[in-house]
Amino acid sequence: MPQTDHLKTDCSKCAALCCLALAFDKGRDFAFDKNPGEPCRNLSGHSCAIHDRLEQEGFRGCVAYDCMGAGNRVVQEVFGGLTWRDEPRLARVMTEAFAAMREMHRRIDMLRVAGTFPLQPPEDQARREFLARLEQHRWSGPELNEFEMGLALEIDIFFHGIRKHLPDDLAEEWLD
Repeated sequence: MPQTDHLKTDCSKCAALCCLALAFDKGRDFAFDKNPGEPCRNLSGHSCAIHDRLEQEGFRGCVAYDCMGAGNRVVQEVFGGLTWRDEPRLARVMTEAFAAMREMHRRIDMLRVAGTFPLQPPEDQARREFLARLEQHRWSGPELNEFEMGLALEIDIFFHGIRKHLPDDLAEEWLD
């Protein structure tokens, strides 16, 4: 059985977490201001009412955004299919879990990219072990809350250790 690619976004398995959690300012990419934790006024249930014409309506930022699978993983894995629409009390904790999962998925992406560089065998082994921990574990809300202070920090230290193998622009983006 093939392993799931956790970085593949599947909005049909999400609950429009990006449309709840993220903030944006009116300007070139968004037609109005939206605060974090405030559902987008274009939401209809868990779907965007203007999805087929986002760019024409002034939402190029929405078109460009990709949560890298964090939303679907939070809804399906962490909350077992429950949603903030069905259980409004879950809005805050789902938003927090979404933020943590986005950070985790960012690190998964970085660890995958790091595998394309000439790492020493112990470095590559550490990279693969971190990747396995992130991808093969079923995450709970409390574990995601602890991710930033634990495993995420370990991975960030690992990236500083392999900095010499990274192109300067990538090292700057990842480590600054």
